[in-house]
Amino acid sequence: MKNVEMKIEGNVLTIRIDLTKEYGPSSSGKTIIVATTEGNVALPDRDEKIGLNVYKKEHSKSKY
Repeated sequence: MKNVEMKIEGNVLTIRIDLTKEYGPSSSGKTIIVATTEGNVALPDRDEKIGLNVYKKEHSKSKY
């Protein structure tokens, strides 16, 4: 996982992501990866799984 913190309290899953981080371009190159679980991952001591990706638009570079 990159930039994903998960915490389970009782039956509530809380996800924490730092939106200022960047992990390079997506496979298409059109967006920047902010956070990812890199596929589906099991939650500790639970039957559920999570798959998460957070992206942002790539800012075009100025030609000036």
